[in-house]
Amino acid sequence: MFGSSVRGANAYTQVGLETSVSGASPHRLIVLLFDGAIASLSTAQFCMQNKDVAGKGSSINRAITIVDSGLRASLNVKVGGEVAQTLDNLYAYMSHRLLVANLQNDPAIVFEVMNMLKDIRESWAAINPDRAPLAHAAPAVMQSTSATGMYGKNLVAA
Repeated sequence: MFGSSVRGANAYTQVGLETSVSGASPHRLIVLLFDGAIASLSTAQFCMQNKDVAGKGSSINRAITIVDSGLRASLNVKVGGEVAQTLDNLYAYMSHRLLVANLQNDPAIVFEVMNMLKDIRESWAAINPDRAPLAHAAPAVMQSTSATGMYGKNLVAA
């Protein structure tokens, strides 16, 4: 009986996530990727403390996938220039560090990467183009990097 409750809670969480993603702006999708990677690393830390090797590996692998196939893959280095290239390098560094953390079972490395992700997430959330004052205050700057922005998504409403 307990297992079915857990499955039900997981299904409910999945529906909530799918609902969040389906109606999200490109900017919000990036925030959700950060949130997912941070949550996975938090789970990895918990698993490390509880000597759950499989859970740790799964959680770290999930975070690496989000960083590489989500955040890093969505960068448009040609359009985003130096900032996008710097983020690309930082994401590559994070993925490498997480591999090392997994192999060496090192929670300090997980903590290091999680803090970097939190800092970038906070900065990204602060430049929310969905807020009217920001969207109207700097359209020339946003358009100068193209309408798709460094993340390859249309971040500027015409």
